Amino acid sequence: MDARVEIRVRDDGPYKVTGPVVIVDPEGHELVPPDPGRPIVLCRCGQSHTKPFCDAAHKTSGFTSCVRAARKADNG
Repeated sequence: MDARVEIRVRDDGPYKVTGPVVIVDPEGHELVPPDPGRPIVLCRCGQSHTKPFCDAAHKTSGFTSCVRAARKADNG
């Protein structure tokens, strides 16, 4: 079993979480994802009606974000 957890930032969209994770609310209760057994998608646009999960509201809200990791300087 692969225990690696990956959070992928999607251009103009949600965070896609793959791997074994548990999401809990501020009171410590576990939130059940909309599609158990599939990757979890978390809202970044703030417009989802199923927060913290994505409901694709970003597609009509005008949300834009293209995050890129900083690149290390080439020492060559």
